[in-house]
Amino acid sequence: MSFRDNPLGELKVPLTWAAAIALIVAVVAATAILLSDRRETFKAEAYGATRRASDTYLAPVADVLAAPGRWTGQGADSVRDYFGAASANHDLKAELREMKQWRDVAIALKDENERYRALLGLKTDPPIPMVGARIVTDSHGPFADTRLANTGREHGVKVGNPVMSENGLVGRVIGVTDGASRVLLLTDIASRTPIMIDRTNARAILTGDGGPNPRLDYLRGRDPIREGDRLLTSGDGGVLPRGLPVGTAVKGLDGRWRAVLAADAAPIDFVRILLFQDFTQVVNQKALSETPAPPPTPVPTSGSLKADEPAAGPAAAPNPAVAKAPPPGAASPNPRPKPPAAGAAR
Repeated sequence: MSFRDNPLGELKVPLTWAAAIALIVAVVAATAILLSDRRETFKAEAYGATRRASDTYLAPVADVLAAPGRWTGQGADSVRDYFGAASANHDLKAELREMKQWRDVAIALKDENERYRALLGLKTDPPIPMVGARIVTDSHGPFADTRLANTGREHGVKVGNPVMSENGLVGRVIGVTDGASRVLLLTDIASRTPIMIDRTNARAILTGDGGPNPRLDYLRGRDPIREGDRLLTSGDGGVLPRGLPVGTAVKGLDGRWRAVLAADAAPIDFVRILLFQDFTQVVNQKALSETPAPPPTPVPTSGSLKADEPAAGPAAAPNPAVAKAPPPGAASPNPRPKPPAAGAAR
């Protein structure tokens, strides 16, 4: 059957005309919209009226037509999140473990920085030069309690130098080599430290006995110490500078006075070694040498000068009392009176 014999062949002309008419209507509508929105026809109320009317009617229609797309996207996201929850949970747990590690590192760095600031702010009065060090190992035993610091002879450390933490006195150096120093703690049985009670200025000897609280020996005076008194180095003997914090006084279970060491408030890992030798080190030698000496006191000569009369200078007249003695046989200018005879007194 040919195309012309097709029953639908008669619809060809009406469809063509319908398409042409629709095209013409669309062109006319578009032209009308463009002409209605020209700036030449601007009015305060009428500008864009056609476009506003079209937007008013098209917005709800577009919203309804877009709703299935939104719902489809939301459903797809929900399904994807549901099936990906296990993987996301695993990733979150791994990230949480990593953050906990960094949290621990941050806390450790914060504590370390606070201790560094405390050590850097450590000052003595009068000022004493000091060097920083880190405790690298310790030695515990029934008869020894020492530490090894990583600073030695190259920084001027000598035997006897006191060692301090940011809280108080730790001990003193008993051995030095290149790059290391041996520190004897206050708790060692060989440790003897002269101290004083800050409240009464009483003296005592802090004696280590291997325990955490060394005892106070040789206390003198009436009521020299009380519970909680602050203990400082006394400087007696010139071994340690005066006024370094040691701890507080407590009464032990054995009835003896002991010390709660201030250095035990934190781990002993970062310390400062005081380069202290003797008390002449803390004296301002330059100011002492520049102080003028007092003038010498003149010595008065015997004879005609009185006790309150200043001594004569180089141009003063010679003292007649020390004049040259007369030759033998010559009469003295000031003869002595002879003593009276015994019978004349009667």
